[in-house]
Amino acid sequence: MVEPAIALFGGAYEKASHVLEELLRETGARYVLLLDRKGFVLAHKEALWAPRPPALDSLATLIAGNAAATQALAKMLGEPRFNELLHQGATYGLYAEEVGDLALLVIIFDNTAPVGRVKLFGKRAVQSLEVITKEALVEPGTLGIDREYHAGASALLDELFGN
Repeated sequence: MVEPAIALFGGAYEKASHVLEELLRETGARYVLLLDRKGFVLAHKEALWAPRPPALDSLATLIAGNAAATQALAKMLGEPRFNELLHQGATYGLYAEEVGDLALLVIIFDNTAPVGRVKLFGKRAVQSLEVITKEALVEPGTLGIDREYHAGASALLDELFGN
C-alpha cells in the first residue's frame, strides 16, 4: 500500500494551515493545497467566497502525476529539475511549486488574481512549508511500507529514468 512520506498532524498541521491561509489572503486565490509527491493531500484551504472545490483526491493525484512527468521532461532536456508548473486557461490557472523533495504547493486561482502575485507569495510560502515538512518526514517502513517493496520500487524507478 502506498502511504504518504510526510505526516502532518498537531502543531505541524496547524503551522502549515496557517501558511496556506496567509497565502490565500495574499494572492486572492480560490484554493491552496499542500500535497506530497505521491498525490496525498496533506493540507488544504479554500477561500470563503470560492465555490465547492473539485474532488481533492483526484486533483492531487493528477497534479502529482503531472509534476512527475515534468521532472522526466526536465531530465530529458538535461535539466536537473523544473521547480514550478504553471497552467493557465481562459478563467482558471494552476501554479505548483516544489516544497523540498517530497511535497508540492498548489495554488488554484482565477483570472482576477495576478500571476506575478501568485508566484511571488507562492515562493515565500514554499520557504516556510519546506521547514515544516522537513520536520514531518516519515521514514519508509514506519507507516507499514515493506522495506523490500521500497527498495524494489526505487530500483525500478531508477532503471526507468536512467539513474
